[in-house]
Amino acid sequence: MSKAREARNRRWSTLVWGSIPVVLLAGALTADHIPGTDIRLTVPYAAEGPGPMFDTLGEVGGEPVVDVVGAETLDTGGQLNMTTVSVRTNMTLGQALGRWIATDDTIVPVEQIMPPDLDEEQVREANQQAFVASEASATVAAMHYLDRPTTVAVHDVVEGSASDGILQPGDLITAVAGKPETTPGGVQEAVRAMEPGEEVEVTVERDGAERTETVTLGENPHEKGQPMLGILMTSEPAGGLHVNYNLNDIGGPSAGMMFSLAVIDKLTPGALNGGKFVAGTGTINEDGEVGPIGGIEHKLRAAEDEGAELFLAPAGNCDAVKRVHTEHMTVAKVGNLTEAVDALEDYAAGRDVPSC
Repeated sequence: MSKAREARNRRWSTLVWGSIPVVLLAGALTADHIPGTDIRLTVPYAAEGPGPMFDTLGEVGGEPVVDVVGAETLDTGGQLNMTTVSVRTNMTLGQALGRWIATDDTIVPVEQIMPPDLDEEQVREANQQAFVASEASATVAAMHYLDRPTTVAVHDVVEGSASDGILQPGDLITAVAGKPETTPGGVQEAVRAMEPGEEVEVTVERDGAERTETVTLGENPHEKGQPMLGILMTSEPAGGLHVNYNLNDIGGPSAGMMFSLAVIDKLTPGALNGGKFVAGTGTINEDGEVGPIGGIEHKLRAAEDEGAELFLAPAGNCDAVKRVHTEHMTVAKVGNLTEAVDALEDYAAGRDVPSC
């Protein structure tokens, strides 16, 4: 008998032995509210379980999951699957108990999933924004790994700031005060070397044409004497290369590392994974650092059930990883994008990979 089945049997025996009235009550209450009242019958808990996986080297809806345009792409092999966690909320007591008895779902307080000051739609929107941000970070991290040039993009202009009405979202900053800049950090350093009230020339590419705008620097309202352009910046690939991610209805930042690996695989010769079935998870920032995520035990279970040979797990999740027994899948711990690539190459070559 599997450990999962044993756990479910223990749950069932514990519940039936001491809680028969609760089971009967839960079976009777199937609506969200008591009819004719505002009394809710849902419980303040959520169920986390394995979600679907998506091959970042494959297609969804006839479109590549990761679509690299503006550069030559090369053949890939095997699979690089991103993993997800399914979350169920607004459950009745009966539904929550049913998930606890009959599945390996984790039952957690709902505030771990939905902060009390946000409603369900706001949480969904925040998760979607995090997913979009992770796509941008994944692209830039891949460019840095490949030593491909990046440029600075104006993501937004703060209303009423020094740049309001001068710079625009989508502008690509190529130089500040006549000096070429390729990173948001470089732009910040150039601006902070000046004083509030000074004029600075900012060279941007807008609608395919280069232009130079003059901005009178403002002052950071939270730090006296610190000059500000008043813009939010991100990095993008230079030279006309773009990466489009064609996944909808997925939220959160945990696919970042797998997206980066897919971009690298498509822009380098040979199969990065050696033709193996690889799955994984982890956030990523523009510097290629891999961060921990939630629900990794469910992602590990889903990956092994689907036949993955290797799973890439963030080093920051090692405590949780060590509590999950995998019989036919190797789990490698990675702290950054370089370590992830090294793990893929080592596993494909039959060498040991770092583990938790």
